[in-house]
Amino acid sequence: MLLCIDTGNTNTVFSIWDGDSFIATWRTSTEHQRTGDQYYVWLSTLMRFQGIEADITEAIISSTVPRVVFNLRVLCNRYFNCRPVVVGKPECALPMAPRVDAGTTVGPDRLVNTAGAYDRYGGDLIVVDFGTATTFDVVAADGAYVGGVIAPGVNLSLQALHEAAAALPHVDITKPADVIGTNTVACMQSGVFWGYVGLVREICARIKAEYDRPMRVIATGGLAPLFEQGDTLFDTFDEYLTIHGLTVIHKYNKDLGTL
Repeated sequence: MLLCIDTGNTNTVFSIWDGDSFIATWRTSTEHQRTGDQYYVWLSTLMRFQGIEADITEAIISSTVPRVVFNLRVLCNRYFNCRPVVVGKPECALPMAPRVDAGTTVGPDRLVNTAGAYDRYGGDLIVVDFGTATTFDVVAADGAYVGGVIAPGVNLSLQALHEAAAALPHVDITKPADVIGTNTVACMQSGVFWGYVGLVREICARIKAEYDRPMRVIATGGLAPLFEQGDTLFDTFDEYLTIHGLTVIHKYNKDLGTL
């Protein structure tokens, strides 16, 4: 079976793929100090608790935090006796190379989202990923990543607002009952929620105008469902798009005979 690991700046997702479906998915906080042994204790405990007996023989990693990759490699080598494929490394082939400025390094999360989105929905897409940053990835008709947009993430904006303004509290993001807030928390929630609705709508509209052809908008990331409430910003929400992209890239490399 295949162990898929998606490491973001805030959380890391582990999923086990049996070739047809994901039999389990778990999420933990991203900590670069965590050793391969600690990862295994955590993962094996969850597997045992859920009664999962998976014979993991292959692994693939996507990480936007380079410092965690070494310990994830140790996890795979020591406990699953396999050499993981690492997206973004020269030895990891992509179904379609990105078309960006020479010398530009594209984040592995964006490459994986592109591969997963194209496999499921075809080309001419905008993939909006609500993570630590809110990213917009443009997927061409042939499945190539051709650029995009990076904006601050929702929780990052709330944190900055709280830290930079002494009188403003830390609040959780939610859809407010009214646009006009009648207390500080409601005002902040309204500003962030409707601000991001406007941000997503405007950026997607400008991408479509510049791209000059019909495009579908695919949303992923933990906060994406929140922004579906009452406003149609996306054509589709795909919770497991990134993890699916990892299986697509792994299969591509396996079919090439490089694994």
